Amino acid sequence: MTRPTQTLKQRRFEERLRHQQRQLEHTMLSAVKEGRRTFAEDTLDVADQAALSYQKELIFSQGTEGHSQLSLVRLALERLHEGTFGDCLHCGKPIGEKRLDALPWTPYCIGCQEKVETGEIENLVRAA
Repeated sequence: MTRPTQTLKQRRFEERLRHQQRQLEHTMLSAVKEGRRTFAEDTLDVADQAALSYQKELIFSQGTEGHSQLSLVRLALERLHEGTFGDCLHCGKPIGEKRLDALPWTPYCIGCQEKVETGEIENLVRAA
């Protein structure tokens, strides 16, 4: 691969990662605002209280997932600037291009990701 092609690809990945970062930050801010809305729970019946509780749990879950993905995006941007973007954090081998196209924030090649998911290797990436 020629150097200009690499630079173009890096810019394309950086643009996608920055877009994803902005989108996640917006989504999480909206979830925080939604979660802060107060309701007079003492005036609600049991069914309404259960529905409200479910909504709050859903918002919390979405915020947690968003925070984890945002951490992955930020770490991918760091790797991009360090020159290690596209290399698996566990084995060091290149991550497949199709995998990076689908999930540019992924820290692992497909083989190591499967091992992380089955517990064979420790996940080196933790949500900040």
